[in-house]
Amino acid sequence: MKRVLITGGAGFIAHHTIKHILENTDWEIVSLDRLDYSGNLNRIADMMNEFDKKNQNRVRIVFHDLRAEVNEMLQADLGNFNYIIHMAASSHVDRSIDDPMCFVLDNVVATCNILNFCRKNNSLERFIYFSTDEVFGPAPKGVNYKERDRYNSTNPYSATKAGGEELAVAFENSYNLPIYITHTMNVFGERQHPEKFIPMVIRKVRDNESVTIHSDETKKIPGSRHYIHAKDVADGCLYLLNNEDKIIKLKKDYGGAKCPKFNLVGPIELNNLELAKKIAEAQSKDLKYEMVDFHSSRPGHDLRYALDGQLMKQLGWSPKISIDERISQVVEWSLKNNRWLKT
Repeated sequence: MKRVLITGGAGFIAHHTIKHILENTDWEIVSLDRLDYSGNLNRIADMMNEFDKKNQNRVRIVFHDLRAEVNEMLQADLGNFNYIIHMAASSHVDRSIDDPMCFVLDNVVATCNILNFCRKNNSLERFIYFSTDEVFGPAPKGVNYKERDRYNSTNPYSATKAGGEELAVAFENSYNLPIYITHTMNVFGERQHPEKFIPMVIRKVRDNESVTIHSDETKKIPGSRHYIHAKDVADGCLYLLNNEDKIIKLKKDYGGAKCPKFNLVGPIELNNLELAKKIAEAQSKDLKYEMVDFHSSRPGHDLRYALDGQLMKQLGWSPKISIDERISQVVEWSLKNNRWLKT
């Protein structure tokens, strides 16, 4: 039986990844988490209620703050793993602007500590570093960044994710660790933190409140993203682990770099006003909204992010369910599970 370690397992995307692995493999899973503002064991508890006792026993939860090294005692307790998916991170742009050093510790130092743990792992087949579209910075209209385009971090969050990513590349080059890097865009789904855009819009539409739509300085062009459901992100990660043979055959045309990178991209691009209207439609309500100049209200944020998903399509993977269906699912679930909308 394979063993997989998921860092930040009580986080939003990671707990969906745990669920997806439980549903589609017989692997043993260890969740490593420090349980800060973004980690919530209730996510795992809620999700695990959908499984029988046998499958529940496949998941073990371990507390550890990766700002500290994985010491010998913890190494012995954890054992060896076939796969490590490093999803633990601080990810809120506003928080990073207020406290950049916190993000250096969480996204750079912590990444170095888990990579050092990997060096002592005798059975490691693959390490996935979970990065972000934001390392590429704002995307001009018509530009979708490919996996190896230049970086242009515009806030401490994206800069520290880029720093962790470069550490992962260096550990493959220096120590021959088997590393993949993924970039993904704005992820949504069940049990997301209520401060995020989609759960916030669901709650405000439900309560007949006005929604703030970040736009350009003219207040006419909304920001846009390729939104992707967390279940699709989890599916993409598992696809990479299960299709090594396809990846080996990829033509490597990026200057001899060893570490493969993959963009996990949502099916279509939506601007935030279109998305908010879809959320309102799913509740059979009209959208009340105000367009706000994003540069003035939220410095360090970018109007448009965009990734090119052609490499994953070439490998045979893309999200299986339409964005409209995903949004409807999340709205319906969130309204039925009201406590996950409370701030």
